[in-house]
Amino acid sequence: MALPNIFKKDVSVDVVQRVKQLAPDTLPGWGKMNVAQMLAHCNVTYEMVYEENKHPKPGFFMKLILKNVVKKIVTNETPFKKNGQTAPPFLITDTRDFEAEKNRLIQHIEKTQELGENHFEKKESHSFGQLNSTEWNNMFYKHLDHHLTQFGV
Repeated sequence: MALPNIFKKDVSVDVVQRVKQLAPDTLPGWGKMNVAQMLAHCNVTYEMVYEENKHPKPGFFMKLILKNVVKKIVTNETPFKKNGQTAPPFLITDTRDFEAEKNRLIQHIEKTQELGENHFEKKESHSFGQLNSTEWNNMFYKHLDHHLTQFGV
């Protein structure tokens, strides 16, 4: 079954509304991150798209592993499992500003929807090589849905 399309206005508006339901004291149903850290964690995906030099690109060997093993897990329609392993660039352990991270995430979601699926068709991913727009959608939507569900929204 296809995941909701984050590039569609109604879907992105729904996801943004879920983000807006979060509060600084919202507790997770599982995991170690607090809500501000989770928002920062979700922003990493978008930083890798929109802030090219913020995260170092993986080397040849690591990119090979990512493309051949991790890509399918991240871009397919199967939901992530609770308490799954987090890749090092996505580990957020320091203190983050809830409002700043929330606002950044909303801006990233809205920018992605405005750019649309044609922009992402065959766009090079930071870690996985070229992805089609369905793979981009699955990566964006599935990750957001996983963490918003983690925090009860």
